[in-house]
Amino acid sequence: MTDSERIPVIIGVGQINDRPEDPDNGLDPLGLMVAALKHAEADSGVSLLSQLDSVAVVDQISFRDLNPLDRKLADAVGASPSVCYQSEAPHGDTPIRLLNEAANRIGAGEIKLAAVAGAEALRTIAGRLAKHATPQSDVFEGVRKEAKREPSYAQQHGLNAPVDVYPLYENAGRASYGQTLTEAQQESGEIWSRFSQIAAGNEGAWIRKPTSPNDIITSNEKNRPLAFPYNKLMVANSSVNQGAGFIVASLAEARRLGVAEDKLIFVGMGAAAKEAYSFLQRDRYDRSVSMETSIRRTLDLNKMSGADFDFVELYSCFPCVPKMARRILGWPVDKPATVFGGLTFGGGPIANYMSHAVVSMVDKLRHEGTNGFLFANGGFATDNHCIVLSNNKVAAAHFPQNFDYQAEADAAREAVPELDKDYLGAGMVETYTVFYGRDGSPKGGVVVARTQDGERTLAHVDITDDAMVAFLTDGKAEPVGTSGSVVADAGGRRIWSRA
Repeated sequence: MTDSERIPVIIGVGQINDRPEDPDNGLDPLGLMVAALKHAEADSGVSLLSQLDSVAVVDQISFRDLNPLDRKLADAVGASPSVCYQSEAPHGDTPIRLLNEAANRIGAGEIKLAAVAGAEALRTIAGRLAKHATPQSDVFEGVRKEAKREPSYAQQHGLNAPVDVYPLYENAGRASYGQTLTEAQQESGEIWSRFSQIAAGNEGAWIRKPTSPNDIITSNEKNRPLAFPYNKLMVANSSVNQGAGFIVASLAEARRLGVAEDKLIFVGMGAAAKEAYSFLQRDRYDRSVSMETSIRRTLDLNKMSGADFDFVELYSCFPCVPKMARRILGWPVDKPATVFGGLTFGGGPIANYMSHAVVSMVDKLRHEGTNGFLFANGGFATDNHCIVLSNNKVAAAHFPQNFDYQAEADAAREAVPELDKDYLGAGMVETYTVFYGRDGSPKGGVVVARTQDGERTLAHVDITDDAMVAFLTDGKAEPVGTSGSVVADAGGRRIWSRA
């Protein structure tokens, strides 16, 4: 095979926002994916969907009863691919992994033309629930079943959803960076405000309204606090109907099809690594060795540094993620860390956000700049996958490649502390958060503490203790690293005390 047969290029991209006046009339994920791929075909300038060798679908949660969708999507676009699959679970790194896998198959000579697509229709589901008062998707049945299970140790302490867990990284990171609460919040506001500005200029974004840093970090009725120190405008917006997809070909196939040269965006090499599935089995919360490994390895593989990139997409479900990533990459706070608009303003279609980022990155690189860096994150700061795109051939890139750098990340990880679920006694705050109700008042909280023996334990925050809540949230002192103890209250509940 000639070199051009093994060089992967993106030749078409497409995305769709579906927001009819009546959400009940919205498209389902299959309809969104079909529309996105048809836009991608039109973008390529040639008729090609029926010739696809591979169709890969990002798992979706809004219409679980439709899964699996890979063959349905292939049939809907008139394709008969030899490779056809849906990802096993909806993780935020999935679109980049599927892109890397498509590039690998092209590099191995297994396929010539591949499509990756994903979509979520949670707005449709919400509209139907509101209108008919009955579930239209078994995703809600799954949630109810999960709620009936015996809560885990973490769940017993209020750590249920990503919005409860990511603040643990935010607060630990702030202390590690040597920032005051005001400085850390200002950084979040600056990053998120730039996201809103990018989204305002992107037709594919869900919320197209520039928002000031102060409006993002200020809590009020429209921007209520969720889990300290995050407000509603600082977290992913999943109540969307969005679909996106892209088409990858060998360079030789792109030219045989007649795709214009200025449409071609070259795929560079990628790297991936994960943290432990349980967020209580992490070595620390002010950094992630799997994130560091995936970013640094991607730079090394492509023989690039952060200064070589004109654009980046740093996954943005919560501020702590792009904050950690930009420090590893060397990306300044005053340059946008997105090309799509971030998961708050661009839209947060569960696992498929990075497909929209690919679409926007391709569009950017076709018109300005040379190199782009894509960093994806999923789970509870668990999954990481990065890749490079360029409008020039990436000299160092070669496919297929082994993008799995898990062993390297594991070797760099510090010892993970044992978990003591019943500890009482003196300790130190490793990190923490406070949870808020819909009225903006504290409803709970958790301290992740280290025992005198260096083990890890959880303790509740007594929200009736105004002094404790103020200590954790007013920014007058840094709680992380302070001493205290886990004590039992009158009801036997283990709570954190400063005494």
